[in-house]
Amino acid sequence: MNGPPGGFVPADSPLIVRGLTIAYRRRPVLWDVDVTARDGAITGIVGPNGAGKSTLLKGVLDLVPKVSGSVSIYGKPYRQQRPVVAYVPQRESVDWDYPVSALDLVAMGLYRSLGWLRPVRRATRAAALAAMDLVGMADYAGRQISELSGGQQQRLFLARALAQNPRIYFMDEPFAGVDAATERTIVDLLQRLRRQGKSVFVVHHDLQTVDSYFDALLMLNLRVVAHGPVKDVFTDDNLQKTYGGRLTLLDRAVDALGRRGSGG
Repeated sequence: MNGPPGGFVPADSPLIVRGLTIAYRRRPVLWDVDVTARDGAITGIVGPNGAGKSTLLKGVLDLVPKVSGSVSIYGKPYRQQRPVVAYVPQRESVDWDYPVSALDLVAMGLYRSLGWLRPVRRATRAAALAAMDLVGMADYAGRQISELSGGQQQRLFLARALAQNPRIYFMDEPFAGVDAATERTIVDLLQRLRRQGKSVFVVHHDLQTVDSYFDALLMLNLRVVAHGPVKDVFTDDNLQKTYGGRLTLLDRAVDALGRRGSGG
């Protein structure tokens, strides 16, 4: 289902992706992806390892180059919409041994040009502490980030995103490797954001929680296999297509990319 499914209105869509193809060393990791998302929904992004889930977020956010395709955030290119977007990357992408406090890490999310060693102003500190309080981390403001557990580090990432007060969130595996208490905190946060009318996209791997965590689902296996309300697309047939046919899809895409590069 590569067009907008029922109820998905392009005019107010937080995310529209058209014909997005991304390749590493001429090997495609995403192929001709079309997505039109509904505003004010929590959308899960699922698929096997290597299916392009994280790459999709990075392509949307201009963190990796595109072979082809376009992306719009509320009708405009991402570069014009950066103030309304927050990104929660995978925890492994950060050097947690860097000597910075939890408060500083969260506060830096408020200034795109703020370096690691810039002082935190009073208003910035207040906003960062308020965001940390929402995820139960205010008491850890003075701790060095290296002293925190994996779950606490993940909460910091979420607080950093919350402090920016964006309209749309992109979260890459926020539930990975966290304890039960942190998972509950994240779920509560997602529900709070939904009530506020925010749009959230979450790369996810636990299929057992899809029904209870998400409103919509994007199923990826190099291409979009299915996209729409969870109740409509989370089916045995789509699961088989998503997790059982990767090699066939990849081989076809490799062949097609080779023809494009050679002018065939």
